Amino acid sequence: MHSEDFTKVWTKLSRDWKMNLEQSLAPLTEGQLNVLELLLDSEQMKPSDLIQYLSTTPAAITTILDRMERNELIARTRDEHDRRIVWISVTGKGKTEAARGRTIRNQIIEQSLDRISSHNQQLLVYLLGKVANA
Repeated sequence: MHSEDFTKVWTKLSRDWKMNLEQSLAPLTEGQLNVLELLLDSEQMKPSDLIQYLSTTPAAITTILDRMERNELIARTRDEHDRRIVWISVTGKGKTEAARGRTIRNQIIEQSLDRISSHNQQLLVYLLGKVANA
């Protein structure tokens, strides 16, 4: 298989998954789901902590956090000992939306993977792991 063939197939798959995910997640976005998952893994984080995980700018992170706070997905609180530090945590609504988002994402991926046998699914994961050097 040539790299051009791989690129064509991978691009189509990525585009289809992203389009289905964005439509199914609404009003949540994929970016917001990523933030919620990061926060759920860490309990709470500072906005600057997100930069290493999200390939975006501090300004874009502020924008997404503002939108998430307005939609009551996250809460911002000042540090008790250092008022300059703002902590971000997931609200109850955010936890519910994260669970819904994970379920939707898993269903979309499973629908794609169900087109091939269980053995080939394992092989695909193995081979992609090799490609990703994981």
